[in-house]
Amino acid sequence: MRLSSLDPRGFNPLPGSTLYVRVKIRLSIALCRETETEFDPEPGTHQGLAPRTVRGYIRRGQQTAQQGSGLEEGSAIVEFTFLALLLMVPLVYFVITVSQIQGGSFAVVGAADQAAKVYIAQPDAATAQSAAEQAVALALSDFGHQPDRATMTTSCNPADCQAAGSTVTVNVTLRVVLPFVPFADGLSVTEVNASSTQLVGRYR
Repeated sequence: MRLSSLDPRGFNPLPGSTLYVRVKIRLSIALCRETETEFDPEPGTHQGLAPRTVRGYIRRGQQTAQQGSGLEEGSAIVEFTFLALLLMVPLVYFVITVSQIQGGSFAVVGAADQAAKVYIAQPDAATAQSAAEQAVALALSDFGHQPDRATMTTSCNPADCQAAGSTVTVNVTLRVVLPFVPFADGLSVTEVNASSTQLVGRYR
């Protein structure tokens, strides 16, 4: 590099010198910006740096910028996939849990209703209790719930459940557990219950 291309006051490249042009090109490439050349169309101008060489530098800078943007797009896809999975898995699990609770609510309503109807149709109290328990277990199984997680209680008014005109109330409570839990008993989410009342008729 010749000393004439430097400013003797601060060693700064003078405008129009070879060093000035090269620094400007390097800055343009680093900032990934397109620059317009204002050089003469004849090769060999500006102290041996031709416009063709300048265009080559600019083209290389543009290719480097395009490659960098391609890498950024690939990284954005990976990040989006990771975040989507991170957000979708808890959301899907929440929906399944709510569906499990809703299904348990429907199950206890049907179980209590069937158990009360079966209870008043039996000739004695022992047979009525056994038939009602079987009806509860069948109704819960139809909804995909285990019968051993439910409890059933009966009450009569007056005390004689077989007397005509008596009312029999059956209450069913079900413990709903979290889905996909590997434990045997599972973790309880909540308990749902329902009751049904039937009138004992005079004729059976």
